Amino acid sequence: MDKPSPENLIVVKKDPDGIAYVTINRPKSLNSLTRPMMVDLARAFNFLSSDDSVGVIILSGSGRSFCSGVDLTSAEDVFKGDVKDVETDPVAQMERCRKPIIGAVSGFAVTAGFEISLACDILIASTDAKFVDTHARFGIFPSWGLSQKLSRIIGPNKAREVSLTATPLTAEKAEKWGLVNHVVESSELLKKAREVAEAIMKNNRDLVLRYKAVINDGGKLDLHHALLLEKERAHEYYNGMTKEQFKKMQEFIAARSSKKPASKL
Repeated sequence: MDKPSPENLIVVKKDPDGIAYVTINRPKSLNSLTRPMMVDLARAFNFLSSDDSVGVIILSGSGRSFCSGVDLTSAEDVFKGDVKDVETDPVAQMERCRKPIIGAVSGFAVTAGFEISLACDILIASTDAKFVDTHARFGIFPSWGLSQKLSRIIGPNKAREVSLTATPLTAEKAEKWGLVNHVVESSELLKKAREVAEAIMKNNRDLVLRYKAVINDGGKLDLHHALLLEKERAHEYYNGMTKEQFKKMQEFIAARSSKKPASKL
């Protein structure tokens, strides 16, 4: 993995238990993103996606904000760059990431920060979290998916109101509308994110990756084709299993049913 920028503005930490932490670390600027930070963030997710020692990733921001968007003092450098370059695009790399990504959102998730949160698989928000889309206010055209993803999660009418008025969406309302999974006090945010990560880590690692992929890939299709995709991947999965693997599966299920200790598959 390439080294982060000298200021260490994107911090990556891996725990021995398979949980990795990615932190946007520019608190004095409310974690606004410069071009080098975007590149480092993209590289971090690319690296963790292929790291077999990592099962789950928790993404957060240091200080009072998750991410306040792009640093507008370097806007030209950011917006006139190659927006189609997926290798240095953090949202594209998050979408490609094989591992489940849990977003731990505290304070502001503004515009690009909002889009980064939408690239997470699960969102935990603190009670003070606010999601704000300021594209329309500042004349910035969305390119990280906010115009398409939000409406698919909370519905087009609510998404139009959030985006066209640039009105902050509170954590409470975000949970009610299905954007956020859990809302907790700020002091409990990372604890809750880790609790969810640990629950994921208890399961079959290979199936977790496959399950995330089929959910996310199927979400891009209509229901008919998504169901066909599920059938196709299930067929591929079971056809690839050996008799020994089927035996281990049966033993695992039997042990769980009888509440006897069992090793993970």
